[in-house]
Amino acid sequence: MRYIQLVVLTGPSGAGKSTAIKVLEDIGFFCVDNLPVTLLPKFLDIIAQSKEITKVAIVVDVRERGFLKEFPSIYRAIKEEGYRGELIYLDADDSALVRRFSETRRRHPLADVDSPLEGIAKERELLKELKASADRIIDTTHFTVHQLKEYIREYFSTPVDENRMILNLLSFGYRYGIPADADIVMDVRFLPNPYFVDEFKGLDGKDERVREFIFSRKEAEEFVERFKGLLCYLVPLYWKEGKAYLTIAIGCTGGKHRSVAMVERLVQELNDMPVDVRKRHRDIEK
Repeated sequence: MRYIQLVVLTGPSGAGKSTAIKVLEDIGFFCVDNLPVTLLPKFLDIIAQSKEITKVAIVVDVRERGFLKEFPSIYRAIKEEGYRGELIYLDADDSALVRRFSETRRRHPLADVDSPLEGIAKERELLKELKASADRIIDTTHFTVHQLKEYIREYFSTPVDENRMILNLLSFGYRYGIPADADIVMDVRFLPNPYFVDEFKGLDGKDERVREFIFSRKEAEEFVERFKGLLCYLVPLYWKEGKAYLTIAIGCTGGKHRSVAMVERLVQELNDMPVDVRKRHRDIEK
């Protein structure tokens, strides 16, 4: 079978599927929105006959609710045939979805009234099996459209080594909520907060002066050493269980100083591990 990369995007209305599929099209994917899932095997057979198309992305959502229950078995069968598939579930919390519907003045496709909350609840119920089957969940709650585009472009433009786990290091602020897609969450609020030092308040954790302030503390260096040791132990076990992606969220109060500095340091420390390390600072601009 000729190599074809398949990306399936799903998730609730308003979570960013339309934005994501446009980015994938821009970076060379052959994209189809709302392809009936029962046609997917035949569609891939046709694509396999083309010499030009090697990357395919489709959107599956509640417009296909009559076939949603069939998709998990169809998707498994496709992967068993040898296609390299990735099921991406884009999600956001209810308040973010409500805000986005309000801003665009759109009506939720499953809502019987003007308020989208009823429709959101129905949609989550319909999609729960797809979410449970997802290879990766991307929480777009705190993304702007520009940030989501950048994230999708970087995620799918970076070559993936199938023999290496991808470690996503994510800094965040507890003030804005714990990331829904985190596999491991670590709290670094035990470290002194540079925010309360006048010369550091307007800076962030990528600044060398802030990092020196944080890592001048013995407990910061000890945390790095101990946490790296924990990851050296855990990563091979997760890989053995078939997990290709691991999102590690590092949190402080505002997500601007301590967590950012810690992620930057961990990127350096983990580069000698057999993993593909990626980073993102969720709340650094807030």
